[in-house]
Amino acid sequence: MSDLTGETHRLSLLVVVPGAPRKGASVELRPFVDGEDILARAFTDGPGEDPRHLLLPDGPFTADAEPHEVRLAEAECTEGCCGALYVTVRHEGDHVIWGGWRNPDEDEVELPEFRFDAREYRAEVDRAVHDLSWEWPARTVARLLERHLRERADALARWECELNSVSAWSWEPDRIRVLFWHPGRSALMDGRPWLQFQLTLDVSGDASAAQAERLAEYVLRHDPRRTGEVCGGSSEYADRLGYPWPPRSF
Repeated sequence: MSDLTGETHRLSLLVVVPGAPRKGASVELRPFVDGEDILARAFTDGPGEDPRHLLLPDGPFTADAEPHEVRLAEAECTEGCCGALYVTVRHEGDHVIWGGWRNPDEDEVELPEFRFDAREYRAEVDRAVHDLSWEWPARTVARLLERHLRERADALARWECELNSVSAWSWEPDRIRVLFWHPGRSALMDGRPWLQFQLTLDVSGDASAAQAERLAEYVLRHDPRRTGEVCGGSSEYADRLGYPWPPRSF
């Protein structure tokens, strides 16, 4: 369904942090068009994407002449089970267009094509990217720590480890969890034995930047396969790679 009026709309990007520390509750980015929550209108099977995947400099919301698809939300039980919401973003003259709505679990998404003034659109995306006022201390440390570790990926490679993610959850306000692939994500894609290791780090009241640097030095000085715990893969893969499989799943 297309908006045939040529009307220009206004985009607002809102980060929503869970109000209660409920395990599994995620931070989500919710797009509003002319004040209306698009996800509430078109997709209610799961939360909006975590802003760390969308609110990046030159990230997914950046529009150019080549259309590209952006996932805005995923079902709580995974996309493969109950779907997700995708939009195609493109730049056209003085406008940015959101259209080509898609949900793999539905025949059609009942949303029109939205046309935004390109300057207003860029200003809103830039504002959302740089507005980190919603972060709590552990989330800030996690973001900075992930940047440090990705800049020094070669240091992890000597242990046949690759960084997966650095996460801080609202129900664990003083803790960070770092996930590593072993021997690397490519093993998963190639069907070779692989494991995930999880390293849990405590966050203090110290300045976030100083903590992130200190934690990065700690992580990079120690083999994640020894400081962390196996949290993904399979017992067969653990046996083939020479690591004990945990008695319970994480």
